[in-house]
Amino acid sequence: MILLLLWVVSSLSCLNPQNKSIISETKVDKLIVLTTVSPITSIVENIGGNRIFLQGIVPEGVNSHTFEPTMSIGQLISKADLIILNGLFLEESVLQMAKANKKKNGIILSLGDETISQEDWIFDFSFPKESEKPNPHLWTDPILALKYAEIVKDQLIVLDNDNAEYFMNNYDKLKNRIELLDELIKLATASINPSNRKLLTYHDSFPFFAKRYGFEIIGAIQPSDFSEPSSKEIAELIDQIKKEKVPVIFGATMFPSPVMRQIAIESGAKYVDKLRDDSLPGKISEYTHTYLGLMIVNLTIIINELGGDAQFFNDFEVGNVFEEASTAVYP
Repeated sequence: MILLLLWVVSSLSCLNPQNKSIISETKVDKLIVLTTVSPITSIVENIGGNRIFLQGIVPEGVNSHTFEPTMSIGQLISKADLIILNGLFLEESVLQMAKANKKKNGIILSLGDETISQEDWIFDFSFPKESEKPNPHLWTDPILALKYAEIVKDQLIVLDNDNAEYFMNNYDKLKNRIELLDELIKLATASINPSNRKLLTYHDSFPFFAKRYGFEIIGAIQPSDFSEPSSKEIAELIDQIKKEKVPVIFGATMFPSPVMRQIAIESGAKYVDKLRDDSLPGKISEYTHTYLGLMIVNLTIIINELGGDAQFFNDFEVGNVFEEASTAVYP
């Protein structure tokens, strides 16, 4: 009994004041929406603005593939009107908890599964075909992220038609920005020597980006089980980098990798450890702490390091598209 009491107290302590505020305000006439990774939270925020209660689940800097939700998240799920996941097997533990704890009319929305068909799945080093789990990082392709936004917009309108015009206006603004970003990426990519348009990263996060803009994915350091690569895999990557004459290899700012540094030394490639997979730049509530801010940070690094011109992005607006103060909760 004592152990049980300690477990309950510990679990309840995981509820921060922001989580409690959403639960306590469920009587207010707003949808309660839960999201998983921060890029999705930002996309949803830019559609729902302050007309929804929005709570992220997966903390930034945590590996979303291996994240295990706590009991406090189950409590949030039980209050939510809409639970939005990336899908494509990214947040399996959250999905299981959502199915077990959602209220009767609560909706689970898996964006990736509604955005691409199985024929468009991509398998790679971190997500091999034998696992039958495709690469889920669709949001690095802004046009696929726009599809995410469209799906969210449509679902919010179904659930709260009184705010349909607001949701549609926000979507239109975000659509304009993403379509402009798409054109700017094409211009910036054209400034890179075609022989340098090669990506080797710590984690396989950019295959959909590469497919749209004509980059070649050389490989990734992190294997499918999210461990460090074996000596054989490291040797193969070093040989491939030399063979392909890859000028730069890219690490993740949230996941330092001594292995990548060693690979860079032995292969002669430059090592840049500043890319972000699903962790937004800047502090919460800052102008850059958005999906668009994430894209611009990564694009600027990739384009510049591969010898291109990233000045195309200098005047691009990365802040939220709505004017009201943000009410979203990022864990």
